[in-house]
Formats: sequence, structure tokens, C-alpha cells
Amino acid sequence: MAGSFLNINREPDLVRCFDEGNREVPLNRNGSVWTGGGFRFSAVVAQAGMALAIEGGSSVSRIQLRWRGDFRDVQRFFGDHWERSYGDLRWGTFEANRPMPWYFLAFDGEATHGYGLRTNPAAFCFWNADPEGISLWIDIRSGGMPVNLSGRELAIGTVVCREGAVNESPFDAAIAFCRQMCPNPRLAKQPVYGTNDWPFTYGDNSADIIAEATKMISDLSPNQDNRPFSVIDEGWAMGPYNGKFGYGPWVGNPRFGDMGLVASRLRDLNVRPGIWIRPLTPLDETPDAMKLSRDATYLDPTNAEVLEHVRLHIKRCVDWGYDLIKHDFTTYDLLGWWGFQMGAQVTRGGWSLQDRTVTNAEALSNLYRVIREAAGDALLIGCNTVSHLATEYHEIQRTGDDTSGVSWDRTRRMGVNTLAFRAPQHRTFYEVDPDIVAITKSIPWELNEQWLQLVAESGTALFVAVDPSLVGDKEKAALSKALDLASRHQPIGRPIDWMENSCPRRWRLNGRDVEFNWIGEKGSWPYSD
Repeated sequence: MAGSFLNINREPDLVRCFDEGNREVPLNRNGSVWTGGGFRFSAVVAQAGMALAIEGGSSVSRIQLRWRGDFRDVQRFFGDHWERSYGDLRWGTFEANRPMPWYFLAFDGEATHGYGLRTNPAAFCFWNADPEGISLWIDIRSGGMPVNLSGRELAIGTVVCREGAVNESPFDAAIAFCRQMCPNPRLAKQPVYGTNDWPFTYGDNSADIIAEATKMISDLSPNQDNRPFSVIDEGWAMGPYNGKFGYGPWVGNPRFGDMGLVASRLRDLNVRPGIWIRPLTPLDETPDAMKLSRDATYLDPTNAEVLEHVRLHIKRCVDWGYDLIKHDFTTYDLLGWWGFQMGAQVTRGGWSLQDRTVTNAEALSNLYRVIREAAGDALLIGCNTVSHLATEYHEIQRTGDDTSGVSWDRTRRMGVNTLAFRAPQHRTFYEVDPDIVAITKSIPWELNEQWLQLVAESGTALFVAVDPSLVGDKEKAALSKALDLASRHQPIGRPIDWMENSCPRRWRLNGRDVEFNWIGEKGSWPYSD
């Protein structure tokens, strides 16, 4: 074994706690227990990992654990993202202040070691690494205020680590460590694939538009034992029809009508119906008591009436006949920031959840649980949901920000990056959805065809958004091949040059090496899209 492994399945060398103003709270240590400020923090070592817990008190916002050791031989680090990635996942060198949410990998030139938490913790957690050791930072706030535990013990989570083998590939090490962090993933029985209209229609959709594109995809999908999904994205409800995207009422607008009849129409086309919903936006008649103190345009999921509201709307979608529910925006709606804005703190200070005894992580996990229970046997895709909290609840996870039907550069950045760097989570955490292949007039086919091939052969979930008027014989042939591949389990695609390239060109797909040209003749677009 390489000598750079730092075993953190031991009591930390340092524990520090901080109040709402980031002032340090004095602590006294007795073995694996630290006390001070009216609370008790424990770090109990076991073979499966070190269990962290805190009880009592209402003054702690953050906890730091520090393991000292010689980390100078590490050459590259890889860290995960809070929720989706944003084209920014990468292997990097030492950055002592860089937050690495949930887990990280450390490569010393011979072996790749893993450090992280078991999935479904009760707090938002990130790591720092530097030449002298490792720090774990734990955010136990409720909104932007210290959680009020009211005497209960909060089981924060379990710290785990894995010593990599010499000459084990970093990709294999990543897969093995993801399995260690998530021993009980919730997985779909068959590969998930099909069509989603968003980057073709961008909400300007209708039952007829959906049906036309769905029929084409159904006709091009030869596997009769695993039929494709047709997911109706934003645009079907009354909110968009009235100029309020992302809002209800969650009934079909005049372009769709009865959403149960729409589901039946899709099923008659030999596909499985799916539907999109944003659970934490209020209706016009929603009482103020259900709204979030940070921003009243969203609902507070620690309110019992909100959870019942969410449950009823998810169940309605299932009762209409939808076999897949894509729920969206809950991280942003609760915390007010996208993942790329969060950094070392996932929300601003100075506001609180209605239930101050619940952490932000617990609030989201409980929301996912309610959605899961209401969905019954329907599959769930989490979009803008927290990766490390979703594994027991979602069969599929959107692991990157949106690809595009108008900007190839955005698709290249977001899609290829998340597929490469979150592929180790595929079927170890959930089914990875790297987002949609959009076949539109704005995206050059010679570039898009490569993206279609990569997703189809990678083993991850394939969704396509297709303008039927653009599909000729060559596009039909490529789509049919891709849909057939995506309908069957494939070995996970392996990015060969992911340690040198945030948008890997070289891949190992189905036992052969394939090189892609993602840039095209015009080069990349360095401005916003």
C-alpha cells in the first residue's frame, strides 16, 4: 500500500464548535466526547466507520473535526458537489480552502484513497485537505440559525475512509468508495431512457407536441421488454399558461387538458408516461403560515401542512397514471442558492425554518421521504436535489446542470463533465442522469451525435429531446441505435483522460477506446450562455 493514506477512522485530533457569529465555543474533552456551551459532541469509532452525534444546546452552527497527518505525497484531489454539478468537477492540486462536499479522493501517483461520509447524513458536510491533514466541517443549522435540538441527540452521520491499492485505477477506486458510502442504494430494475421535451420546447409545449415527439421515439425504440419513458417537463400546468413558470395550480392547462387522459394517450403510444413538478412553490390560496421565512414565494417543508400538500400533489400525478415523477428546484427553493453559489455555507445566515429542531439536511431528507412514499411504485428523478441525501429515495438523479437545445458549449460543459466525474455514482448511489441530448436546429448534428453516442454507450440514463422536423434517415438510424443500447444494461463508460481534462475526450466504452471531438471548428464560447 502507498504511504500517503491517512486513516481517519479514529478520534479526531481536534474538535472545534462555532456559534451563529462564527465565534468558537470552548470545549472540554473526555476521550471521544467533547462538551461545552450546554451540548455534548461524540465521535465513536467502530469497524464500519466513526459515528458522529451531538445532543443538547441551541448555540452551535458549525463543527470542525481535524485529523493531522502527512499528506504531502498527494498529487491530485477530487471533490464532489453539494447537489448538481455545474461543469466544474475536476481533479485539482492542493487548495487548502477548497470545500469538497460529502467526500473526496486523494491520488498520490500510485493509489487513490477515499474520505467521506455515509450517504443520508443529518447535516451538510464538506472536507478540506492540505499538506498537514484533513478537516471535516459540519453545518447543523436550521435555515441560517443554530439548530435547537431541545435535548435530543442528533445522529450526524458516519465518517468512512478507504485505502486504495497500488496501481488500482482512480476510477475503480472511486466506484469502490461510492459503494462503501452507500450500501443500500435504491435502483431501478431496468435501465431508464426515453424522451423529455424541455430543451426542445422550453415550456412552450402541448399534449399534441408531446405526442408527436413521443410517437417518433417510441417507433425508434426496438426493445419491447423495456419501453422508453416520455417525460412531460415544465409547461403543462396552469402557472406557465398564466406567465408564472415553476408554479401551479398543478392541473393541466388548456394546451393539455385532463392530465390523466394525456397519460393514457402516451401509454397508447407504447411508452411509460412521466411528469415534472416543482413541489415547494405555493398556490394563490396558500396560507402565509405555510411559507418560508427566508422567501415567502416558497414553502417551508418543516410545516406539516406543506408536507401534506406535497404528498397530495405527488399522489395525484401517480393517480393520473404517470410512472415517473421528476421533482425539481427543492434545494434552491429551500436554501436560496444554487450549488455553485454555496461554497462553504449552503445558505445565508439570519433566517430559520419553522421547526427550529430540524437541520436543513433533515428537512430535505424528510421532504424526499414524503415524496417517495406518495410516489409509491413510480420512479423518481431528483433534479436540483442533494446528491448525498437522495440515495434512499430516488432511483435516478440529475447529476449536472441543464444541457441545452440552443448552446452546444453549455451541453459540452455541463453534460460531458457530470457524466465523467459522477459516473462512479452510477448504480452505486442511483441511476446517473447526465441530462438531455437535444436535437434542435441550433445544435450541430456532428457534435450532438457524439454526445448521443457517449450517453447511450456509457450505461447511464439517456433522455432525448427531439424536434421531429429535423430527423432524417441518418438521425433516425443513430437514435434507434442509441435508444436500443440505452434500454439494456451497459458497462459504465470510463473517462480515460479525466485527471487532465474537465471535459474528457477519451473514453473506454464497451471494451474499446473512443476519442471524441467536443470543441468543433469554432472553438469554445467563453461568455455566458
